[in-house]
Amino acid sequence: MKTFKLHLIRHGLTEANLKGIYAGSGTDLPLAEEGVRQLEQLRASFTYPSVPLVLVSPLKRARQTADILFPGVRQIGIEDLREIDLGAFEGKTAAELQNDEAYLAWMDPARRQTPPGGESGDAFARRAGEVLQKLCEFLIRSGTPEAAVVTHGGLIMTALAIHGIPKADPQRWACDPGCGFTVQTTAASLMRDASVEAMAIVPAGYEDCCVEPEE
Repeated sequence: MKTFKLHLIRHGLTEANLKGIYAGSGTDLPLAEEGVRQLEQLRASFTYPSVPLVLVSPLKRARQTADILFPGVRQIGIEDLREIDLGAFEGKTAAELQNDEAYLAWMDPARRQTPPGGESGDAFARRAGEVLQKLCEFLIRSGTPEAAVVTHGGLIMTALAIHGIPKADPQRWACDPGCGFTVQTTAASLMRDASVEAMAIVPAGYEDCCVEPEE
């Protein structure tokens, strides 16, 4: 049975990552210089897949990452690959928000709050799960055997917690900048339960880059 692969990769470091600043889809930051150097070192030292196509978040940090890791490869921007929108919390640190009642409510998982002006956790999970399924459907319809996907850590974690095999909590799908997971599916498994099977860590040879899911 024919299989189709997606290589899900988290973008490189930004200044927000380095400084502990909340940066979702409402903050369109470029890569930090350190992030660029780290990606270049990863590409020089380890093996990324050879793909005909990169499906990429529209945010600068993802597009720059795709340019570095897959130079010259055709890119298609996918709006739904963007990170969660953190609304009023965008551009702020936890220290700056420590006395904000809305922030404290959002940090309490039992209250299931949405950042003011932002995207709810439920809406983000629905979007993340749906976009992964749609990308798999695109590969099957177009006859594309594999493609890279350069997106955001939160989206990878959320989408794989929904569709990934083996089943695992989102934190088990955490990965470092420039790293991710290769997943595969078939038309039959996609129709049956929209599942994708985790096959390997990206880049090949850097096994400590991501946390492998438990069986």
